Order: sequence, then C-alpha cells, then structure tokens
Amino acid sequence: MANEVVDHGRRRFLTATTAVVGGAGVVAAVVPFIKTWEPSARAKAAGAPVTVDISKIEQGQKVTFPWRSLPVFVVNRTKAQLAVLPMVDSRLVDPTSTGISADQQPKYAQNESRAIKPEWLVVVGICTHLGCVPDFVPEIKPEPFDPNWKGGFYCPCHKSRYDMAGRVFQGVPAPKNLQVPPYHFVDDSTIQIGVDPKEAS
Repeated sequence: MANEVVDHGRRRFLTATTAVVGGAGVVAAVVPFIKTWEPSARAKAAGAPVTVDISKIEQGQKVTFPWRSLPVFVVNRTKAQLAVLPMVDSRLVDPTSTGISADQQPKYAQNESRAIKPEWLVVVGICTHLGCVPDFVPEIKPEPFDPNWKGGFYCPCHKSRYDMAGRVFQGVPAPKNLQVPPYHFVDDSTIQIGVDPKEAS
C-alpha cells in the first residue's frame, strides 16, 4: 500500500468535479430562496406603471387601459370639446380643481383641461360616488339626462355627470371630479400611466 503511486491528475479532476457539482447544487438551492424576496405578480400588477400607445386613438375617441386593476380612460378631445369647457364652469362643483377636488389630480393637471396636453384627457374611469364605471357620452347635444349637455361622462347607476375634463356637475351624488392618475408622455404617441413627469426624467 505504501508503494502505491498517487494519481494527482485524477485527484484534481475529482476535486474539481465535486466542487462544480456542489456549486451547482448551492445555486439551485439559493435561486428559489432569492426568488421569494421578489414581489409577487399580483404586487407587481398592483403598482407597476403601464406604457400605452395612443397613436391610433382618433379625435373624439376614448380608449380604456387597465392600471392597478382600475380602468383608465384616455380621450383624444376635439377642438370643439375643448372649446365648450368654460361654458359649463358655472354648473360644476369644483371647476378649477382647487377646492374639494384638489386631491383628485397632480399639480401639473390642475388646470381647466386637467391635462398635460389639452387634447389628451387621462382619468380613472371610476365614479367618485360609489365606484361605478361611467359611460362616455362625447356628443355636444341635448340628452335625456341633461338638455344642455356639452359632452362628458354619465353614470347611469345614480345619474352622476362629469364634463369632458372629468369635472363633476352640481346636484349629483358624486362629490368630486374624476381622478387624474400620475402619467407622463414618453413621446408624442406614447404615455406611461403611473409615473409623474418629474420621476420619469
């Protein structure tokens, strides 16, 4: 036994192979553990921003996008729809969005159009009364629920009404304007919902 020759090459091979297999085992055991530190898919969906293409939204059209399990209305308003906004100010609860609805939009959307770019309205499509989803009624014409209708949103559940800037009318159950979520323009045809402009830069 004492005269046996030690095969150093084989020993190095076995040592290296054992180290590699052991290392792979450690990695295989650690990866699932580290994965548990990541937020779940539900958590990611709850807070993740959503990037949407608005290039195909025609003038006067509304498209709904999901964000944080909420419907977000993106409306490409026409010049006529923007022109009538001042005409309904006297009929609104908070036309300047600085009173009871001051918390319903970021500062950069605290203007008459309630938008970064006047033609693009971005609002959470949830009635501020009991959480129903209001209908989009964009035509400027008399309606059964309002003979002086200038376009906007109507909630048939409890008859709340909002103008084309999502501002709530007086005398309806809804107390506040529709919420404007954080958002910014990535470029002329793309917006990201869930991130303020200052955070995107």
